[in-house]
Amino acid sequence: MYTGIVQAVAPIGKTVRHIGHTQFFVDFPDGLTDDLKIGGSINIEGVCMTATSITGKTVTFDAMDATLQRTNLSDLSAGDPVNIERSAKPNEENGGHNIAGHVATTATLVEISTDPENSFIRFRVPSEWAKYIFPRGFLAVNGASLTVAEAEDDVFTIYLIPETIRQTTFARYRPGDRINIEVDHQTMVMVDVMERTLARLLPQAAAAETLRKLG
Repeated sequence: MYTGIVQAVAPIGKTVRHIGHTQFFVDFPDGLTDDLKIGGSINIEGVCMTATSITGKTVTFDAMDATLQRTNLSDLSAGDPVNIERSAKPNEENGGHNIAGHVATTATLVEISTDPENSFIRFRVPSEWAKYIFPRGFLAVNGASLTVAEAEDDVFTIYLIPETIRQTTFARYRPGDRINIEVDHQTMVMVDVMERTLARLLPQAAAAETLRKLG
């Protein structure tokens, strides 16, 4: 599990394509590999990844083709920076919200501003995922825990403080780019349960109303 508080931004040193998967070599900053072991889980740009090798400060991750298809990792290449968060420890403060690193979908960036007086990102999600996103609800965007400010159909706006711009990769994104979205799991469960419940109740209510009229 993660908190959505990005610990560092680091560049991809290189990528190596294999049959069925791609290797990503990420050059970690000083100190972030301390106590890291092969098999450790790390959030890379919002995706839960497993460290497969550690050489000095370079950590390698393997992304299967299914992961590349579902996330924006396939859009990344050598030199691109990525958000990094080590897995959370139980006794550490959680300044964000619980994040699994399981990307639900990618959204298309509609507009972005990094003006210190008015920083925001605006993006469109596939319609089937829009029902899980609400104003003032939590959302993980490229691994960063953020709060939705505005919603209009399938387009959502999140305002960013200067520290978020400084500590994440958002500044490199442009309209048309894909960003990774992880919806809040509890919200998703609640919406699905309500939908199933209403689907059962509404036909019953309709039948009861028909019988009432016939009676």
